[in-house]
Amino acid sequence: MRKSKPKKRILLPDPKFNDTLVTQFVNNLMLDGKKSVAFGIFYDALERLADKAEKEGKSPLEMFKKALENVTPSVEVKSRRVGGATFQVPTEIRPDRKVSISMKNLILFARKRSGRSMAEKLSAEIVAAYNMEGGAFKKKEDMHKMAEANRAFAHFRF
Repeated sequence: MRKSKPKKRILLPDPKFNDTLVTQFVNNLMLDGKKSVAFGIFYDALERLADKAEKEGKSPLEMFKKALENVTPSVEVKSRRVGGATFQVPTEIRPDRKVSISMKNLILFARKRSGRSMAEKLSAEIVAAYNMEGGAFKKKEDMHKMAEANRAFAHFRF
């Protein structure tokens, strides 16, 4: 690389749960720099989860973390040009990228859902991810299937 690697920014924990993972999720959820709105949406979504989480015997935050864990991929395919052909090469994902991908997928599929408010859609997607179903979980499964199908090209790894 020509330039040095940029310094990793330190995230401050969120005010309610004192968790940096929540702050990272809210930063991904945020649109147009409206962080307070994003925090409002996230906390509202967790409040909607509260009764479902009680039935499971967990806190809404634990349920959210489990849902995030369920949609976290471990391998992905990257395009690699060898000779004249382009191969889909399966590669391991860095831990920080894993979390980032899972958050973005959860938010993306929550936005695509039908519902009144974003908080409602997000809570529905979290419940679906917790139960190992829904769009974000399906995307993870598809990534793993692609990597498995292209395992023969793993020796092109870079």
